[in-house]
Amino acid sequence: SALPPDLRAYLGSLSLYGASVVPSQTALIDKLTPVAWLTLESIPLKNLYPTLGIDRALGLLGAGAKYGFPSLVIDGGTALTFTGVDRGRSLVGGAILPGLRLQLLSLSQQTANLPEMTLPPILPPRWAKTTDEAISSGILYTVLSGIFDFMSDWWRRFPDSPVILTGGDGTVLSGFLKNQYPELGERIQLDLDLVLVGMGICVSFQA
Repeated sequence: SALPPDLRAYLGSLSLYGASVVPSQTALIDKLTPVAWLTLESIPLKNLYPTLGIDRALGLLGAGAKYGFPSLVIDGGTALTFTGVDRGRSLVGGAILPGLRLQLLSLSQQTANLPEMTLPPILPPRWAKTTDEAISSGILYTVLSGIFDFMSDWWRRFPDSPVILTGGDGTVLSGFLKNQYPELGERIQLDLDLVLVGMGICVSFQA
């Protein structure tokens, strides 16, 4: 719905910056108030490919600025993404797979008899004896093993690099990982503000 005139006037008096990977939401916001949209060209990192999500690039910039280069960012959002940057601030690359909740949703929507579920608060038994626990076990242990494999390969390349978890499921993933792999200890960081940190850097460059 349209914004009240006084709120529209107030927003119009501000310098608003945004970043979006959802075109429909971008268009909706553009109808409400002027926004300076950040693009990959705004980000002071090297070798970013044209279709890289702006959220991934901003998170990478935020991680490097806050924790140092090189850095690996694991974003537990709708998609689960891995994105790495080297010491020279050049994109190393990454990977994308469905996030935890998307995997749960796909089973309930694309099969005849599997239930809709939410993430459990603790890791289920690996060898489950109920359907709900079997779904949680299959998704969580497979995803955690995959994350551990990506981190292990990253540390072979960059032994002293930080690994930072972020995104909506970042807290859940951090807890599960440290439960499953206690040896990780403080080698992984949880930081839910990486994209905002990256945005702040980009805005300061443009100021």
